Amino acid sequence: MNIDVNFGLDGISFIFLALTALLFPFCILASWKLKNLKFLFINLLLIEFFLVLTFTTLDLFLFCLFFESLLIPMFFIILLWGSRDRRIKALTYFVLYTLFGSIFLITALYLLYTEVQSTSFSALLTSQLQSGKQNLFWMLLFITFSIKIPMFPFHIWLPEAHVEAPTVGSVILAGLLLKLGAYGMLRFLFSFDAAKLVFQPYVLTLCLISIFIGSFIAIRQLDMKRIIAYSSIAHMNFALLGFFSNNLFGMTGGLLLMVSHGIVSSALFLLIGVLYDRYHTRSVLYYGGLVTTMPLFATFFFIFIISNFSFPGTSNFVGELLVFIGLGMTPAKLVFILGAISTFFGLVYSLLLYNRVTFGNLKYLNIQKFTDVNRREFSVLVVLVILSTAMGF
Repeated sequence: MNIDVNFGLDGISFIFLALTALLFPFCILASWKLKNLKFLFINLLLIEFFLVLTFTTLDLFLFCLFFESLLIPMFFIILLWGSRDRRIKALTYFVLYTLFGSIFLITALYLLYTEVQSTSFSALLTSQLQSGKQNLFWMLLFITFSIKIPMFPFHIWLPEAHVEAPTVGSVILAGLLLKLGAYGMLRFLFSFDAAKLVFQPYVLTLCLISIFIGSFIAIRQLDMKRIIAYSSIAHMNFALLGFFSNNLFGMTGGLLLMVSHGIVSSALFLLIGVLYDRYHTRSVLYYGGLVTTMPLFATFFFIFIISNFSFPGTSNFVGELLVFIGLGMTPAKLVFILGAISTFFGLVYSLLLYNRVTFGNLKYLNIQKFTDVNRREFSVLVVLVILSTAMGF
């Protein structure tokens, strides 16, 4: 089939590879107390292996192969270490949505192969596809990657998968697997300028709808993991606004936001995992007044909550600022205005979550025994705080 087993590294691949290498040691530390650790670590190693291959392969067929292979170890992590019976439903969503996206990826692959007799990335760059076929190819790939990000209306699988996955699964999902969609868009969709310009208004509209839907649903959630899952949808689509602003500022901001989201969301899921390990619930109604009994936890939680709504001096702020500069340089001023309005809702759901969990009256009836962050958790969170603030400054 004329498939080249070629691997390469450039600026975009390097950013995502560095994020992969960074987060996996934290995943291992986060899963310290889980049962059947040997099989868990085999799955973690497989996920890391496939991620590295996906981010470095220079052939679309191999990309498709590794992209799909990630489903298998992730399936086992949610199935065997998930917390509730609903995990079967979550897995069904996760597998069906992702495999549905793969149909479009394989169709696009077949289309490319019939045109240029090769699936390599270099053939894709030099191919002179007719405008109709180019638009079709672009749309097929876009659907695949928009499911992975996820965008409206394909976003339903993500909160389900997050809530039912163990902490380590949520960190991998938010920190790395969602980035595959963005990476695929940057790597493949931006090779076709003509098709990109045709679809740009529609993509920007979908991004804005996804941001507002993610933000509004996050405000009314009671499960802490769901709040962060819906905020992930909003952040990822905000980064896409930067990518499709079609200038260097917006694209750089989008990339920085991707890396920052990998750090901040992973930290928030780790913090929710800290609470779940102790009290075995993620309901916001269960908690209150933790600032008096878990001051270290409350401090870390505060730092990452303000990072989540892009407070100046945190990593998210840099990415969002550059995205806004990029959007300001485009003719679509309405996108800029709506994007600016959407950041306010990020502030609302982030502060609501922090306020409900940390302040207010202590729920003595629910929690008899309080233990703050231990050394293992502290060492992980400190590194993530340093990374987030270093990026911010």
